[in-house]
Amino acid sequence: MIVDIGVLGPLRARIGGVSVVPSAAKPRQLLALLAVRTGQIVTVDELTAELWQEDPPRSAATTLQTYVLQLRRRITAAIGGHPGLSAKDMLSTEHGGYRLARPADAVDLHRARALIARGRQELADGDDHAGSALLGEALRLWDGPTLVDVPRGPQLRIEYMAMEESRLGALELRIEADLRLGRHHRLLDELTTLTAEQPLHEALHAHFMVALYRSGRAVQSTEVFRRLRATLIDELGLEPSPRVQRLHQAILASHPDLDPVPAPVMELMAKGR
Repeated sequence: MIVDIGVLGPLRARIGGVSVVPSAAKPRQLLALLAVRTGQIVTVDELTAELWQEDPPRSAATTLQTYVLQLRRRITAAIGGHPGLSAKDMLSTEHGGYRLARPADAVDLHRARALIARGRQELADGDDHAGSALLGEALRLWDGPTLVDVPRGPQLRIEYMAMEESRLGALELRIEADLRLGRHHRLLDELTTLTAEQPLHEALHAHFMVALYRSGRAVQSTEVFRRLRATLIDELGLEPSPRVQRLHQAILASHPDLDPVPAPVMELMAKGR
């Protein structure tokens, strides 16, 4: 029976095509945390802290057990009479906690992490085509903002930040690879959106500057730098990093290393020119 769990967007958990996602907020949090840590024991203390933070009610332990029981009832209904499967096997009680006992590839997050790892390795081996393809496949698993419909307590906030860091890291690497592959024209729309969404993200702005320059739009490229600089000064009181400033100077000087050839732009930025 196919089990499909998703946290890279709205919370999704289907067994044989039947959703087992609760409608109430706290049971959704419970399921989300178990899903993110599929295969691992999540302790009662961690679950209690997630659901009630620093102010758990006296009934917290009983209420948590009730939420687990409700989830198991949903799982049982979705399984039906399928042989060899039970709710207690899928959502098991362990010493000190609970575990969602499913293979990692049942969860979109773990599939994404595996693809990102493979993509990084291909890039490290010098295969930008394969690396970009694998990272793009991983990024397409995001179906909107991560856990967009789930309240986030302290545990899920940590997991959310890790997931966002993975997404942005994969995005940066894929765009770098695409720039090396001469795909600067097709990146313009994407980078316009990304830099608007991430106004303080220097690497994305640097990639946008390079893509614009290589597309024959040097003036717009310098405007991106000025906008980034103004935002950093206004929001953080900081100038752009030396690497981004060097890139800006290279664009003003029409440095040949910026031409759309395999010359690595990031090396130029690191050389201190």
